[in-house]
Amino acid sequence: MSPATCEAVAAPARRARRDWPTLALRALVGFGAALTLAVLAGLVGFVIVRGVPHITADLFAWEYTSENVSLMPALVSTLLMAATSLGVAVPVGVAAAIYLVEYARPGSRLVAVVRLTCETLQGVPSIVYGLFGLLFFTGVLGWGLSLASGAATLALMVLPVIVRTTEEALMAVPQSWRQGSFALGAGRLRTVVRCVLPSAAPGIAGGALLALGRCVGEVAALLFTAGTVAQVPDLLGRGPGALLDSCRTLATHMYVLANEGLHVDEAYACAVVLLALVIVVNLATNLTMRLLKGSR
Repeated sequence: MSPATCEAVAAPARRARRDWPTLALRALVGFGAALTLAVLAGLVGFVIVRGVPHITADLFAWEYTSENVSLMPALVSTLLMAATSLGVAVPVGVAAAIYLVEYARPGSRLVAVVRLTCETLQGVPSIVYGLFGLLFFTGVLGWGLSLASGAATLALMVLPVIVRTTEEALMAVPQSWRQGSFALGAGRLRTVVRCVLPSAAPGIAGGALLALGRCVGEVAALLFTAGTVAQVPDLLGRGPGALLDSCRTLATHMYVLANEGLHVDEAYACAVVLLALVIVVNLATNLTMRLLKGSR
């Protein structure tokens, strides 16, 4: 057998020996993905099986009673809480990120401190935010257990997430786009508004979605700041004064029902509604991000 023939025969064996780590890693990654998908499908399926049979018309009554344990006041309060907290956190977080990326001196100590602080605050347990909100918003400011106290606490919780995600989205915009805008005579503010922000809008929207998910699913912090009263704040009748009314979100409503032990089935039904709400929000956000990319 010629040397060329021996080389041709031995080459597949050498390639197989070199490729086995790649194959093993690919199998490990596939197993991890399959396991994650199975756990997710199991949790969602369990909630749906337990909750869907107990979704009734009484569960969506406008007023809560001990008989119907309606989730409608909690659902409305959840939407108001999320809208109020994001209405405060998103403008502040986006403005802070714009300053850090576009205006602050690169490599300055201030930028490093702010980034380290935001990364640290993202890992602080929510119960710590709840205790701070209880001491400051409900005590020092005198807001009591109210929608305003809960929304302010949630705004503090999600602010680091919005700052970091917006900062990463802004840094992903090519520097050449800024230089081209400056070369055409545009100033810093016009460049940011007309060039940088539209390009970073999908990333900013993704950060807002992460913040919204934390607002919707939070329980511990709101128990100390918003209370557990099952009522809809009377914004139409009292105006801004209704922000000082106590309320409960959908996640808190589920916790209260499950903790009492008398309406566990209704708690699973609330979980189905909350799951549907999260899915709708995700679909709406993805559609918005696609529209923004298409317009860009």
